[in-house]
Amino acid sequence: MTTRAARPATSDETWSKAELADVRERLGRETEELVADISRAEEQLASGDVSEGAGDDPADAGAKTYEREREIALTLNARDLLAQNERAIARIAAGTYGVCESCHKPIGKERLQAFPRATLCVACKQREERR
Repeated sequence: MTTRAARPATSDETWSKAELADVRERLGRETEELVADISRAEEQLASGDVSEGAGDDPADAGAKTYEREREIALTLNARDLLAQNERAIARIAAGTYGVCESCHKPIGKERLQAFPRATLCVACKQREERR
């Protein structure tokens, strides 16, 4: 048996103030990056400059349309991640970070360290995905 297996389960550990501050800082940095990405993408979309150098032939028009749709999809994804980050930061401020929104049990540090925006524990997330 490895020493890792002998350690207590991390799902029951509480978060220290320093750990929460680190998570908040990480989420804050990601939020700033997402805001910059969204702003850049919106500027490109507004200017119609998503695919520079495209000509007027049908293949180029199709490529330009594809690039525009791709940029829109990426922007929507970035907006969703931004909302998740803001929600996680609000949960930290409210003292509910790390608590599953479904079963109200601890989510687990390892899961939150890998995905700090998680709002559901592994069991609840699996149950949600099966639906």
